[in-house]
Amino acid sequence: MVPKFTARVLLNLDFRHKRPIIRPINRSLKEVVSVSITHPILADISAGISELKKNPMAVIEQGEGAPVAILNRNQPVFYAVPAAAYEALVDKLEDIELAAIVRARLDEPEIEVSLDEL
Repeated sequence: MVPKFTARVLLNLDFRHKRPIIRPINRSLKEVVSVSITHPILADISAGISELKKNPMAVIEQGEGAPVAILNRNQPVFYAVPAAAYEALVDKLEDIELAAIVRARLDEPEIEVSLDEL
């Protein structure tokens, strides 16, 4: 049998009023252990999936142009990426691919071509 563990408070961030909400909770040790597994969050801003459902554009605006990690039960499930940030990401990936092609062709012999021959 798993011993009972009582957590004193649960701290959530209320995005509407931008202040913390403290609620008392009771959980078993098994639940606390399953929740305490850490996951990397690769964004400066995060929001719960329920906040995203209520007002998706407000969640995106909180990121101020950067990706927002969307959490479900304190675990990241996806990232909401604004169009401009996604376009910049794709541009950088294309630049990396082109740079790899340039490096691969760097040692190939040069061929002289005049514009008239094209």
